Amino acid sequence: MTQDTGTTQDTGTTRDTGMWLDGHLAPVPDEIEATDLPVTGTLPPDLTGRYFRNGPNPPPGRPSGHWFTGPGMLHGVRLRAGRAEWYRNRWVRTREFTEDAPYVHKDGTLDLAAVPANTHVVRHAGEILALVEAGLPHAVTPDLETLGPRDFGGRLTTAMTAHPKQDPATGELLFFGYGFLPPYLTYHRLAADGRLVESREIDVPAGTMMHDFAVTENHVVWLDLPVVFDLDLAMAGRPMPYRWDDGYRARLGVMRRDSAGDVRWFDIDPCYVFHVGNAHEDAAGRIVLDAVRYAPGGFTALWERIGGSADPVRAAALFDSARLHRWTLDPATGRVAEERLDDRAVEFPTHDETRTGLPNRYLYTVADNAIVKYDVRDGSSTAHEFDGDVHVGEAVFVPAEGARAEDEGWLLSIVSGASATDLLVLDATDVTRAVASVRLPRRVPAGFHGNWFPDA
Repeated sequence: MTQDTGTTQDTGTTRDTGMWLDGHLAPVPDEIEATDLPVTGTLPPDLTGRYFRNGPNPPPGRPSGHWFTGPGMLHGVRLRAGRAEWYRNRWVRTREFTEDAPYVHKDGTLDLAAVPANTHVVRHAGEILALVEAGLPHAVTPDLETLGPRDFGGRLTTAMTAHPKQDPATGELLFFGYGFLPPYLTYHRLAADGRLVESREIDVPAGTMMHDFAVTENHVVWLDLPVVFDLDLAMAGRPMPYRWDDGYRARLGVMRRDSAGDVRWFDIDPCYVFHVGNAHEDAAGRIVLDAVRYAPGGFTALWERIGGSADPVRAAALFDSARLHRWTLDPATGRVAEERLDDRAVEFPTHDETRTGLPNRYLYTVADNAIVKYDVRDGSSTAHEFDGDVHVGEAVFVPAEGARAEDEGWLLSIVSGASATDLLVLDATDVTRAVASVRLPRRVPAGFHGNWFPDA
């Protein structure tokens, strides 16, 4: 496999080298497993289950032209009764991976099973699903073997976002699919038992790269932002044919969940959001949304670095604009307020998911060489800082058994250094304190999102 130190080579149809194939992002060449992993410190006994992390991992001889398009690989660690019983990694065997099947057929139809299921992994209605926003979810076993695509009895005919939201009260899974052809945006709702019970088209003017969204107790919040599908880039063979468009309005939409389809739109300053922290309704009926916001220059700088097409002038901007941000949307007046919550560059915000859509006090994010905990009520933050050249993965919050406080629990993160990779366990009440670490048998490439699946 060809690798370099961060430059890209544009062949006119695809980019076969780049920073997403080097350093902490470099893929591993095979699948392995190991048992009885070394543990430093003491694993909390209530951490009994599996931690899975998803991310792109092109196999040898099949380099990808964009970080987002490499075939998905799941990395799993089994914890039980204070022991780390095993590690294993497996590619998600979609039709793209096993058959090299095309996503777009010659007649323009899509094969929603010919996708890299490389972005997230969730559990719903007893099934573990590997997700990517371009196609169908793929079910996997607790041992990471691929079972196949899921279309919920043939009812799901669009792609599925990699960031569905589970309602903590009803157990429903709310999600959407976006596309580059109409319908551009479709809202879906899965019942707690896994039945697809609602699908409804949402009117937006074009196909945008809508990576995430938010929910509250009574509303859905849409992110209709100026990163749009470009047919010329697609015809030129670009693997991610999306670009920044100054002519597209940046706006947030508020939709009542009991009347899906009727959206109140709020214009905001141009920006992009990959990841939402959480949203809720305040006492005055306003919608409060916390998310990581990219200014136009920051987005295009990042997009160029990971294989996208970007304005070279904008792409020269420093990648320093990923900041935790808050929008307060008032459906009664149509007014929106924007506020930067911190000056530190962060990404991958997480929270206690039993508070999804409800008021929450804490968010956990990743910065360069740090895991940062925010108290979004008083504006304070604390951080677990790392020394040296390390990559810090998304910090997944796991509530402690019988937790009485919102932050009573653990943070799980894969941290990779020059010579070793560990699954780190932090005390979420005091993120400066590491409780335990599990030494993994190999380097784990920097990836996207993970999840903790407790037994029973």
